[in-house]
This record gives sequence, C-alpha cells and structure tokens, in this order.
Amino acid sequence: MQQRVTLVTLGVGELERAIAFYRALGWTEHPSSVAGEVAFFDAGGMVVALWDRAKLAADSGVPDTGGWGGVTLAHNVREVAEVDAILADAEGAGARVARAGAETAWGGYSGVFVDPDGHPWEVAVNPGWPLDDAGRPVLS
Repeated sequence: MQQRVTLVTLGVGELERAIAFYRALGWTEHPSSVAGEVAFFDAGGMVVALWDRAKLAADSGVPDTGGWGGVTLAHNVREVAEVDAILADAEGAGARVARAGAETAWGGYSGVFVDPDGHPWEVAVNPGWPLDDAGRPVLS
C-alpha cells in the first residue's frame, strides 16, 4: 500500500444540509456527484465525499454508535487571520466553534469547528509544515 490518502468520506444525516454547509464555506461539488445520493469535492489531490451515515457504516462493516469516530480533519492555512476568518465563516454556515483560534503549545495557531454532522475540523497555521504553491503541507 502506498503512503497516501485518496478519499475521505464523511457520513452525514441529511445530505442536502451537508452539501449546503460545505457550499457556504466556498466548496464546489464535482460534476461526478450523484444528486440525492453522494456529493464529491475535489480537495487538492484527494476527494472528500458526503454520503448517508447509515449507508457508510453498513458499507464499512462497522456499527454506528452515533458518536465521535476518533478522527479530526484538518485544513492548514498560511496566515493566522485565515484561521479566524474560516472559523467565523464555518460558524455562520451552521458549524459550532469548539475551540477558538489561539496560539498552540507546538508554536502554531489553530482552532476547531464542528460541522452540522459532528465532524471536527482543525484550521491551523503550522510553522513546521509550510504550504507549497498548491496549498499542500511540506513536512520539514
């Protein structure tokens, strides 16, 4: 297995609500999405999908306990102001800000929002992982 992730699928309770949330953040659905069934978003070298939570659990062979699944997504940015702006945009779109932007113990700046389906997203500036021109982190 090569060391890469190509797809992250988020299980959602209401597909149209979830699509509207990510659209409000500025995301654009890929034309290969299937209306009423699944939405795909090109996420710069990988795909983020939105799919019915119960169907995702069944397809993955795991019980859906309804709680946090032990995974947090992250979106790294270049400037501190971007963190705060994205958190504000997410809150305006219906997210809950779980942790306001603040300096971190590891020398960066980050905050966390939780989307309407309970998926936490960290938004961070990490000085140890500068972003290349395409916005991909460069592990140093």
